[in-house]
Amino acid sequence: MKTTTKLLFIFIAAISLTLTSCSKVPAGNVGIKFHLLGSDKGVDYDILTPGRYHIGINEELFRFPTYQQTKIWTADQREGSPNDDDFNFQSKKGLKLSASVSIEYHVPAENVPAIFEQYKKGLNEITNKVLRNSLRNAFNMAASQLTSEQMYGEGKIAFMLQVDSIAKIEAEQRNIVIDDIFLIGNIVVPKSITTALNNKVKADQIAQQKESELRQTEADAAKRIANAHGIAESIKIEAIAQAEANKLINASLTPTLVQYEKVLKWDGSLPQVTGGAGTFVDLRINFICI
Repeated sequence: MKTTTKLLFIFIAAISLTLTSCSKVPAGNVGIKFHLLGSDKGVDYDILTPGRYHIGINEELFRFPTYQQTKIWTADQREGSPNDDDFNFQSKKGLKLSASVSIEYHVPAENVPAIFEQYKKGLNEITNKVLRNSLRNAFNMAASQLTSEQMYGEGKIAFMLQVDSIAKIEAEQRNIVIDDIFLIGNIVVPKSITTALNNKVKADQIAQQKESELRQTEADAAKRIANAHGIAESIKIEAIAQAEANKLINASLTPTLVQYEKVLKWDGSLPQVTGGAGTFVDLRINFICI
């Protein structure tokens, strides 16, 4: 009897072991148990941290990564996408635009039970549906207030800041945290619009160049005028100074001083030819006292 009871106990234990399993929650993840049947059917809000756990016959274990994720949506097959995953949206005037986007995001561990209960899906499915819809809505809301010109070229920075702000709020309402959003390349607009925008940019650059050249010409002319004024003023000052000097010289000249200056310059030789003009030095002056 005892042997039969012992065998029965071993049999029940063996059956129990076969109906349970040991599952592992790896590092960087948390686990969530889901009860399949009974009064406690549904999500167990107890978060399972990394480790090994016994999962019963009435339970399933779902693992959710909590480390930062990166997702790229693009039409470029070189980025690993076989499909055209660009975001399509419209400008304020109804112009169709598109953009390739990369995002970095994560799900906080404490949000995992709520997000799983809400969507009953894994993170990849939630990313490609829920998160993508949030981002698409952000593009549409931001673009609806702007023209294509305001989103193209330099304007894309301000546009993407609006998208980032809206998308983060949308994702947070769905228990997902968007860390950053990156625009891959430029906003894609129809070729005719691109040509028109590029021509406008080129025309603006030429106008700026002409304006710069005009300012330079005006500056050069002003410099030449200033130099001319400087030279004229210098000549005027020099002339005034010379006139004042001449006045002083004229005031100091006397007949005696003039004769004295001639004597100083005379070498003692008499002129070979004399005429009515008289001699160079008045020979009647023998001595000059000064």
